[in-house]
Amino acid sequence: MTDPKRPKHYKRLTELFPEVLSAHENLGAAIRNAGPISPKYIELIQLAAAASAGSEGSVHSHTRRALQEGASQEEIYHTLVLLISTIGFPRVAAAISWAQDILD
Repeated sequence: MTDPKRPKHYKRLTELFPEVLSAHENLGAAIRNAGPISPKYIELIQLAAAASAGSEGSVHSHTRRALQEGASQEEIYHTLVLLISTIGFPRVAAAISWAQDILD
């Protein structure tokens, strides 16, 4: 919770509801550790979900995390382009622009 890269809104929620945000983070860790998928692919899957949900903040977060877990820019772009036939080109184009905020 001390990560300086966390959005101001997330930090504020942590101040307002520390127990809830702690539980949320613990659940996320438990889910990630529950199976055999490697951290890099977990982040790429979550990036695809974030793009599908149209969540700019989550795309930022999972792009950053995917890079930290060793994903290349090409893997991040490919993850998003794979969604064109599922969520449509406009949503993918938006998600790519959000990912570029982190990649640039």
